[in-house]
Amino acid sequence: MYTSDGDGSDGADADPPSGSTAESAPRVEVHPGREVVVDFDPGLTFECVDECSWCCHHGVLLYGKDLIELAARANLAETTTDFRGEKFVTREPKDRDEHVSEDGNACAFLGDDGLCRLHLEDDHDWKPTRCSVFPLAVSRDDGDLRVDVRESAHDHCEGLGVSDRHVIDHLDAFLPELLWELDDPDSDRVL
Repeated sequence: MYTSDGDGSDGADADPPSGSTAESAPRVEVHPGREVVVDFDPGLTFECVDECSWCCHHGVLLYGKDLIELAARANLAETTTDFRGEKFVTREPKDRDEHVSEDGNACAFLGDDGLCRLHLEDDHDWKPTRCSVFPLAVSRDDGDLRVDVRESAHDHCEGLGVSDRHVIDHLDAFLPELLWELDDPDSDRVL
């Protein structure tokens, strides 16, 4: 739970922080000693929904620790690609009409059924950092980690506003501690 102004309230009735500044946006401790500045409406809810795999149509940026984890699960030479000096999960052509982007490609780990093979095969519920973060956008501003909703998610993500699960109360599930260790956690970088 977060407080928007230190008064102990949960912020459920707070106005959306649209156009907010570092001074007025709520700060939330996500992990012990690790906080974010929240730039989205505290009332925002999200839950993944069946048949929506829009987030899997894009290349997934892999950070150093993600590469180590992925190497234990897959052949990196077959499932990753370099783009502008960074590693991404490969997008590959899929021979189907569903669960693909307009160009017919999707994440190498997205199965025909629209489910992630990494999730299905992993007993530890691991996923790359960028997959955990979705549909949020992460950036760094004057040393602060800032979190908002990805602009494109408003147009494409079917899981926004369909449940009672308030994102602000579950930020630890969206934001792995690795993000605070990165110089550039910017989530807008795509393949």
